[in-house]
Amino acid sequence: MRARIWAATGTAGLVALAIPALSVAAPAGQDTVTPQQQAALDLGLQVAPKETDAAALTAKANPNPYLANLPDLGDANYFAWNKLMHAQAEKRADSAKLAANRRQAFGSGGASAKAVPTPFVHDEEEPAGTAGSNDTHANAEPIPEFGTAASRLPAVRILGDLAAPATSAPRTVTTAEDQGAIPIATDTGIAGTGRATVTSVLGDGPHGTTGDGTNDFDFYAVDVAQGQTLTADTEGSPSTTDTILVVYAADGTPLVADDDSGTGVLSSLSYTPAEAGTYYVMVGGYALDPLPADPFDSGSGAGGADVGDYKLSVASQQLDADFYSLRLRPGDVIGSTSEGSATGLKVRTPSGEERVGGVGTDASSLYPPTSPLPGGGNTTIAYVAEEAGWYSVQVSGGTGAYDVTVEGYRPGTQGDRGRTQTVLLDFAPGRVNTGTWGGPGQRTVSPFSAFVPQWGIGRADARKVENRITNVVRRNLQAELQAGGLNPAVNVQVLNARTNPELIGQENVSRIYVAGSIAETGISTIGIAQYIDPGNYGHQDEAIVLLDVLSAPAGPASSLNTFMNASSDRVTFVSEAVGNVVAHEVGHTIGNYHTDNADEIGNMMDSGGANFATNLYGVGPDGIGGTADDDNVRFVTDTYSPVEGFTGLEDTLNVSAWAYAGR
Repeated sequence: MRARIWAATGTAGLVALAIPALSVAAPAGQDTVTPQQQAALDLGLQVAPKETDAAALTAKANPNPYLANLPDLGDANYFAWNKLMHAQAEKRADSAKLAANRRQAFGSGGASAKAVPTPFVHDEEEPAGTAGSNDTHANAEPIPEFGTAASRLPAVRILGDLAAPATSAPRTVTTAEDQGAIPIATDTGIAGTGRATVTSVLGDGPHGTTGDGTNDFDFYAVDVAQGQTLTADTEGSPSTTDTILVVYAADGTPLVADDDSGTGVLSSLSYTPAEAGTYYVMVGGYALDPLPADPFDSGSGAGGADVGDYKLSVASQQLDADFYSLRLRPGDVIGSTSEGSATGLKVRTPSGEERVGGVGTDASSLYPPTSPLPGGGNTTIAYVAEEAGWYSVQVSGGTGAYDVTVEGYRPGTQGDRGRTQTVLLDFAPGRVNTGTWGGPGQRTVSPFSAFVPQWGIGRADARKVENRITNVVRRNLQAELQAGGLNPAVNVQVLNARTNPELIGQENVSRIYVAGSIAETGISTIGIAQYIDPGNYGHQDEAIVLLDVLSAPAGPASSLNTFMNASSDRVTFVSEAVGNVVAHEVGHTIGNYHTDNADEIGNMMDSGGANFATNLYGVGPDGIGGTADDDNVRFVTDTYSPVEGFTGLEDTLNVSAWAYAGR
């Protein structure tokens, strides 16, 4: 993991240079994530309180974390947002189905009739109840009729069946405290294959509520044979017990975790290790700091975990998965949904590399109304193809019949000959409708120039910084996307609204506001986009980049001032960093999701959190912004942000390049 830079030297010089212009302050709780909380986030575990009331999801307290560049991921209420997004996705899917049914019954002309094709049906060739004939990428069952070319059919409905695993009667395991660490884990008796059930309690023992209160963790040892899948769930537990599950390797490395993939607040996971061996399933209670600091020390928790009775079902078994191969062209945009027994979907490249996957994840409610991509059901994924070839769609989940839909489209701008997509940066909008991003409505916001003195730059230089920011965004969206060579016809222009006011509100113009503060907008974020739009089917999206957090006094990892001193070229650094934040928000509007901010890859789409300096602002090894060793942050290939539920590698350069397909 890349070392994190929390503060730069020489901040005394910064204070002397700062010219007060606005009263700015970072939001409460910023940069408060502990190392153990970061470890939980890296495993996909939420560390914020789980507010379930929709009223709690106000933009002031909880902007949508999929759309927002948050100063602190520890504040993100993923639990509530995922519930809300699933409900919104189902509503959107029902509307789409009604529209499709009307088209089939009565017909309609024009582009709308072509937007959502009627799928043909492909029945799985493997007999129901059996496994083995289409269970890998290499032996995927081909669907040659599918494709976006004129001679192909762009939508397919796959009807299949997942076979039940060979099972034996589960072994009933009894527990005794202390079992809160790997060396003292309870043995499940599973030797290579088998099942076990456990009924136990969280909160008892020497570290529970009547002990030292550091949290009661229950560890269980499972011997997993080669090729077997380790499954664990707490279904059947009292609904009031909020469980988490973590699988550890024998050396204490956490491998996979889950919170809330089961019913309500119960947990469920599956993990297929690359090697046979003994693995350790930990059952814990949900907490704001949910993991032990040391899985070999049962007293290393932080306290505050949920307690109560639970039932654990754990197994090592061979699970059925079905693979289907589809021929794609570079730039093809596919969307897939699953129903029935299929709860997991993955897309793999022709070489077998996982590009996107999900289990119970559906962010299709974030697509713009003009997007034809499907959503709803158990899981929804979207993907933009990088190369020509036979890709596979992997279907996994429970047992029995499933219904999976795959639809393919060309990018939303392709075919718009003579029309150039415009990204318009507005540094002085005056009034902004914050309701676009969940805010309270029309609000007056301070212009970019009002914040420039907070970075130690004279207000007279504000226009210079604006122009440089525009050039940075232009480089990110024009020159570097074109140089990537994935789409030979990138067609986008980046302009300043100050010199192009006639473009405001016009077709094919995305407007990005670079102005205002949290207090003015009522949105607690650094930046937020209106949509996430794989394929770029909405061409008039809006996003906003707020400036109070970025210009706050030195200290927080999210403030640019933390990384400047007397040796900094302030104009260059502020222009580069703010330009990258703007490009990040534009990246959402053209289809990119967040990528992992804690790995060694700096990506334009890295999520918010502690690693702003290296991952988004471009601060180099010296820890000082605006010096010769600063990095050029780019759209690259990186893992999805673990806490958002998608798995695999997201090629954000490819997604961005094909969003602006000119022909």
